[in-house]
Amino acid sequence: MKHIFRLLILVAVSAQIGFAQNLDGKWALGFHGGGNMWVNDLNKLKVGPGAELMVRYGLSTRFSLGLATGWELLKASQDPTSAGNPYGYLKDDAIPASLIAWYHFSPGKSFAPYAYIGVGGMMYKRRTTGNIYVPSDKWQSSIHIPFGVGFETFVSKKVSVNVDLGYRLLDDWTDYRKGTSDNNMMDSYATAKVGLNFYFGTSKSDDDDGDRLTNGEEEKLGTDPTKADTDGDGLNDGDEAMKYKTDPLKADSDGDGLKDGEELNTYKTDPMKADTDGDGLSDGDEVMKYKTDPLKADTDGDGLNDGDEVMKYKSDPLKVDTDGGTVNDGTEVTRGSDPLNAMDDVPKPKKEELKVEVGKAITLEGVLFLTGSAQIGPNSELILEKAYNTLAQN
Repeated sequence: MKHIFRLLILVAVSAQIGFAQNLDGKWALGFHGGGNMWVNDLNKLKVGPGAELMVRYGLSTRFSLGLATGWELLKASQDPTSAGNPYGYLKDDAIPASLIAWYHFSPGKSFAPYAYIGVGGMMYKRRTTGNIYVPSDKWQSSIHIPFGVGFETFVSKKVSVNVDLGYRLLDDWTDYRKGTSDNNMMDSYATAKVGLNFYFGTSKSDDDDGDRLTNGEEEKLGTDPTKADTDGDGLNDGDEAMKYKTDPLKADSDGDGLKDGEELNTYKTDPMKADTDGDGLSDGDEVMKYKTDPLKADTDGDGLNDGDEVMKYKSDPLKVDTDGGTVNDGTEVTRGSDPLNAMDDVPKPKKEELKVEVGKAITLEGVLFLTGSAQIGPNSELILEKAYNTLAQN
């Protein structure tokens, strides 16, 4: 009883956390156990034990076909006995075997109810009190028509817990008494069983790798149905095919040197555009080679896009003023000066502008050098030239 209670707890838990599963194209092997109640011409019903072995194949997502066999101990008693019912106790050791068809109501779900019906036969021997065989120890036979309902809930992709409630129709001789108009014309028994089903194989409607693409869809795409991320780019095949529209067979869909997963998750660039910011540099070159921002066309904000700086002007896309001459690169390009030459940042005055009035004092301001250099800046050069002219003329 404790084992049955634990199994029922497992059923309840697995119904909440179970794995969705399709059955078509798969073989199932089931082991079920429980009890039965034999309905016959004797007036006292008793519960007997039973066990079942089932093998089944999924013909589609909703229909499966298989065989079931096992062992049932059917028990009943008569009180009081009579000429028509001389046995106070009877039990049948029965071995049923049937061909059964199942209909599955919720294909692809973790909780999967079903109904079934079948046809077959049953071999049995009758015994009464003291284990005396009635009428002999030879095997008897009966029709066996099973039908019922049940459900299974998947605790993994290959294992389900199965609960079954059914009824089995038999002929009217299993209790060693033919029915009459005032009693049963056919014997039968009810059954309740709990057990496990084990699944083998796969189907096109399954999603074996959990990437939200069925095996059939993956077959059409050419992806690996056993790998969630076929190209190893950090995105699962389902997201690539349905959400991002990237190529699940190519780690770098746009060929920019960055994997699709890196573009989406790390750099926030477009995995379907080689140059997300349209600056003339691929996202991969910006990230790995030039260290510029693939989301900003003008990383340093100097008025020139990164591609022009790198390929056309040879200036530094990470420095506003490449030559350090105090004028930004964009301004230099616009006015026609060289962004790589600090000496032309400040235009030189005409000669007459450098003349110094005789007797007039001049202010010698501080002399400044280019950034990180021993070379004086263009403004300092003008100051020194004026000072030189003053000394030379006076």
